[in-house]
Amino acid sequence: MNKNIFRNRTIIGAVCILLAVLVCFGITPLFNAGLKAQTEAVRVKAEVIPRGTYITADMVEVYTRGASGMSDAIATSLDEVVGRYTDVELRKNTDVNTGWLFSEPLTQYEYLTKLDGSKVAISVTIPTFAKGGSGKVEAGDIIMLFATDKDTGATTQPPELKYVEVLAVTQSSGIDKEYQAPQNKKEEKPEETLPSTITLLVNTEQAQLLAHLEESNSLHLAFVYRGTRENAEKFLAAQDHFFVEPEEDTAVQDGKQGEVSNDNNAAGNEPAEEQEVENTDGE
Repeated sequence: MNKNIFRNRTIIGAVCILLAVLVCFGITPLFNAGLKAQTEAVRVKAEVIPRGTYITADMVEVYTRGASGMSDAIATSLDEVVGRYTDVELRKNTDVNTGWLFSEPLTQYEYLTKLDGSKVAISVTIPTFAKGGSGKVEAGDIIMLFATDKDTGATTQPPELKYVEVLAVTQSSGIDKEYQAPQNKKEEKPEETLPSTITLLVNTEQAQLLAHLEESNSLHLAFVYRGTRENAEKFLAAQDHFFVEPEEDTAVQDGKQGEVSNDNNAAGNEPAEEQEVENTDGE
């Protein structure tokens, strides 16, 4: 019995040695070869390529990198990149993802193409740098608007404008802040780079109020939220609820009035029934 145990241990030991040799001289070299595999990819050569830029050959370059972990969407030749437009801002040494590129130029006012008729886009003037959030407002921000009466100086916060989404911030030169199309390199005037107007996504009731306040009041905005779209939608839903709530209250009141009316009718019918009974008794 002791001999059998010894033989079993010998066999197990031999198997372990064979497995170790297989790993060291078979699997490991293959794994290392995979890590050492090289391929070509396209990366950004310029310091920065703004969104909407038409990409030229001097902006990018082909280099050799490890193939391990490289996405299939990374461009491997200049033909995939040069002559196309970028939909995102690209910075130096970033591998160019073909999903970021388009063959057609971007629409400068792309946000306007998303309007479906349920809401409108309206622009209001930013009277001073401070009242416009010190130039830090961006598309997608949720803001709150305050109105100061030009005659009395009284400041109010209209509940209709508690949570409003910013579509665009436009400089006095007419260029939207969030849109960075290729520009001719020329000296910019400081006053032309400051925000001049903001374009807001609102319903028709809000638009009417904003048009009125634009003429009779001075508007001042306050930041509410900047972050994920999911959270931004919660603020916008709360604002939309403001316009739905009065209708719901009216429906509830109508329901209560209907109940009262039915009760009155029921109470009014009781004497008639009693009268019929009395008449019958009289007969």
